[in-house]
Amino acid sequence: MNIGCIVRLERNPDIEKEMKNLAGLGLHSCQVVSWDRKFFNTEKNAKRVKDAAESLGITITAFWCGWEGPAFWNFTEGPITLGLVPEAYRMERLQTLKEGSYFAKDLGVSDLITHVGFLPENRHDPLYAGTLAALKDLMKVCEANRQYFLFETGQETPITLMRMIQDIGSDYLGINLDPANLLLYGKANPVDAVDIFGKKIRGVHGKDGLYPTCPGELGRETKIGDGRVDYPVFLKKLFQLGYQGDITIEREISGEEQIRDILFAKQYLSDLIGNLE
Repeated sequence: MNIGCIVRLERNPDIEKEMKNLAGLGLHSCQVVSWDRKFFNTEKNAKRVKDAAESLGITITAFWCGWEGPAFWNFTEGPITLGLVPEAYRMERLQTLKEGSYFAKDLGVSDLITHVGFLPENRHDPLYAGTLAALKDLMKVCEANRQYFLFETGQETPITLMRMIQDIGSDYLGINLDPANLLLYGKANPVDAVDIFGKKIRGVHGKDGLYPTCPGELGRETKIGDGRVDYPVFLKKLFQLGYQGDITIEREISGEEQIRDILFAKQYLSDLIGNLE
């Protein structure tokens, strides 16, 4: 299990600088994240990202594709604004994800990731059926590009997510397991989730957090080691499962504290992984 980090590319980024910043932290793998459709629907930008990464010996493991429109990361407006679930935004975001699939192909990566939204637990809910149909349509593009589509965890229970994967019925589906998100949304214990997701896990975020205590708001993200993810047990379970992908650090703050926490997470995770081997 190698350790990498999120690289965010938005609004005319200095791609080469962002990749050098990553290498400067002693990290040589990343998931590229962009919510800027104008950035990732051009082949030219894909080549710039790919060339910058290759020049520094950085492996891009996945493209995390954002989408346009409102996004409220909470329990009130979240279900009606996030991902493909809300009917009002579904078709436009579906097209965006298809463009993201081609961008990922141009990058030369095999995994496309996003948040699909608050998947209904009731499969008879019309929103479930509509989201299912959209994802089946998206998979036609991903399969043609020989590419896996990964659900980022968090907004649904693990078994609801596995039900959706079963109902889509494609071999090119997987999970980007963000253990902190499962806590922040109050949906599962990350250690137990590994048992449910099993071999469908193709990506993992190195992130930590706490369960929600306010009914309308998510739990709080923390520095790795300060939250409720039991990383020694979590990583051991992934190791026993045979997971050989990367652990991609994500710390959703900015500034010097973010850098300090990323470097801390790198050492913390390295020590734990070293004890597994």
